[in-house]
Amino acid sequence: MSVIVLNASYEPLHTVSIQHAIRMLVREVAVVEEAHGERTIGPFPVPRVLRLVRYVVTHWRYAGGRMKYSKHGVLRRDKFRCAYCGLENADTMDHVQPRSRGGRTEWLNAVAAHAACNERKGNRTPGEANMPLLWQPWVPTRAELVIQT
Repeated sequence: MSVIVLNASYEPLHTVSIQHAIRMLVREVAVVEEAHGERTIGPFPVPRVLRLVRYVVTHWRYAGGRMKYSKHGVLRRDKFRCAYCGLENADTMDHVQPRSRGGRTEWLNAVAAHAACNERKGNRTPGEANMPLLWQPWVPTRAELVIQT
């Protein structure tokens, strides 16, 4: 279970473990914005969302203007759902236009997929394999990748 950390301005920054979140509360660098019901760890409610007490400047995160592409980022963007069958627990990433046929390794050409669906599609486009995409790939925002429950 992870805890979402917001900047003092309520922008999502990242996620941390419950243990790290409790350490942040003990050090008084964050406050609980949302908790898991009435559950507590010592004097602290079990946090779901924390907000930093002081604003942290994060210009470096946005220097490139776009999110950095990664396989894990594609899986998180698609919420670990296979873009071909729609089922959960997608475990790999597929290039919509195969790399061997000029497809690029980028956000707009990658979707989450099960290994079996990826293998079935093979070195073909979704149309050639008769496996239409359930959604079109997009470049996610930082918030889309950070805020996952």
